[in-house]
Amino acid sequence: MTIYKKLVRDHIPNIIAGNGKSCEFNILEQDLFIVELKKKLKEEVAEYLAAMNDNDAVEELADILEVIHALAETHHKSYNEIEFVRQKKFDERGGFKNKYFLIKSSG
Repeated sequence: MTIYKKLVRDHIPNIIAGNGKSCEFNILEQDLFIVELKKKLKEEVAEYLAAMNDNDAVEELADILEVIHALAETHHKSYNEIEFVRQKKFDERGGFKNKYFLIKSSG
């Protein structure tokens, strides 16, 4: 039996069972859930950084987005509320479309 000890998506235990295999899992308390979500975010970002083509990159970005949805809920916010904050920052500071790379600034 392979040992994972990591947060997985909700349907994974059923998928494993559907493949005729067994698995063992726990339901995490909220504090540990947040810790594991942060680990999952790091894992998904690393997988995105390692992606070798656009299709793989998009798959990993979708995984990152799923983790962000879950993290938003842990902060008692909806994804739409997070998007509102993102849009406000975009309106005030812009995005990254111009590809500016700041070298230095006075004072």
